[in-house]
Amino acid sequence: MIRTRRAGAGRAARGALTALLLIPLAACGTGPRAGGAPAQGSPAGFPYTVANCGVQTTFTAPPERAVTMNQHVTEVMLALGLQNRMAGTAYLDDEILPRYRKAYKGVEVLADKYPSKEVLLAAGPDFVYGGYASAFDKTEGRDRAALEDGGVSTRLNLESCTDHTDVATLHKEIRQVARVFGVPQRGEALIEAQDKQLAATAKRLEGTEKTRVFVYDSGEGSAFTAGGAGIGNEILRRAGARNVFADVDKPFADVSWEKVVQRAPDVVVIYDYGGTTVAQKKKRLLRDPALADVPAVKHRRFAVLPLSSAVLGPRVPDAVDDLARQLHPRRKGA
Repeated sequence: MIRTRRAGAGRAARGALTALLLIPLAACGTGPRAGGAPAQGSPAGFPYTVANCGVQTTFTAPPERAVTMNQHVTEVMLALGLQNRMAGTAYLDDEILPRYRKAYKGVEVLADKYPSKEVLLAAGPDFVYGGYASAFDKTEGRDRAALEDGGVSTRLNLESCTDHTDVATLHKEIRQVARVFGVPQRGEALIEAQDKQLAATAKRLEGTEKTRVFVYDSGEGSAFTAGGAGIGNEILRRAGARNVFADVDKPFADVSWEKVVQRAPDVVVIYDYGGTTVAQKKKRLLRDPALADVPAVKHRRFAVLPLSSAVLGPRVPDAVDDLARQLHPRRKGA
């Protein structure tokens, strides 16, 4: 069903929305190598060749047994109505969105974090979709090359290999996944709904002055924050905020607390996930004497986003709307 080439040295040689989501998946079938004439009975739209984060893959039919690792890519699959093509899932940062819970309950959870290679392969996947590069840890035997050599195709979320991530990147992620599974119309329906939501938030915020914000993800000796290259920065911008570390050319980065003081944010946006609670993160900021005169800390101005809402996935429009309401509560709109 799948033919994969790894890019690199010598890569040329090797290398209503709910109703719409109920449209049936294209029937599976077999097909030829990329570039050839479709074999008799090939599904419409196949073969399909896609380049993803340095790996080029040709699909001759949609995958039937996908495994997702990391919440945002799991929710991409669920948003496209592809739960019946999922053989397993792993690694949640928080609760699955309510609108996806029923579908999610029917998918086997392979591990709380990343599954071992043995557990992963025991699920019999023909496609593994990772949210972060860590999903394909070579030291654990889960690297993309090893999986592909074993006949399992792979995909990595585009935020892990894109210089600057924005809503256009989200569109690309959704379109490519929808094409891989033979449901491009579902991808377009999802994109249309998301764009309408983003446009409604933008209209509500017209004329609003940008709020200077600092994102606090984690950190003690230094602050781990959102830079200007990831979807987190795009969410801030569209929510009526100005990221004080937008000049850092990375999705995430460590910065000194001295720089946080110098840039004097008016609001701290806390990313909520993991074993450290929002209350604990607030306490750390409020008890640090070096931060006492930072406007956001001095006046206790905090906003909160789940980490799963601040990465490249279907929550982006919800995250923009949620954060906009926290930063600009008077702009309630319709």
